[in-house]
Amino acid sequence: MHNDIERILLTEEQIKEKVAELGKLLAEEYRDKNPVVVGVLKGVVIFYADMIRAMDIPCQMDFMCISSYSGTQTTGRTQIAKDLSCDINGRHVLILEDIFDTGNSLQFITNHLKNKGAASLKICTLLDKPERRKPGVTVKCDYTGFVIPNEFVVGYGLDFDEKYRNLPYIGILKPEAYQN
Repeated sequence: MHNDIERILLTEEQIKEKVAELGKLLAEEYRDKNPVVVGVLKGVVIFYADMIRAMDIPCQMDFMCISSYSGTQTTGRTQIAKDLSCDINGRHVLILEDIFDTGNSLQFITNHLKNKGAASLKICTLLDKPERRKPGVTVKCDYTGFVIPNEFVVGYGLDFDEKYRNLPYIGILKPEAYQN
């Protein structure tokens, strides 16, 4: 796996420091609010686990999974593969996301959750790739770990073809690893 990495973009230590910083900030923001922390599967799992522990406040955990693919082809239509299992009406909701890329997924999710009556809705993303944002996307992240260049990144939950998620760092994948 490591041989497919062109270079390490964010080290394990840089990520740990950022998670601790974001966790402290979010703990202050949500103290005494008992938020529902929503993770968007699958890429967020590692970031989510680390953030929940870094926040050190009472919170409820839940997950969503959305899809716009059939196999490796996009359908052009986003749909919910797994919805929340809890009622968020009147609750403070924090969405944790691994990467804010085109914005289509987060736009879809925020619209869906607003319709469920959340008292407040904020987004925390580990990575933001603003160069990839699609026209018409109006959703914004409230908390961002790192702004990154438009490179193909893997590791710390991010994958290519379900591989590389378990790397402890975020690396830029060699083009030959994903172009074949």
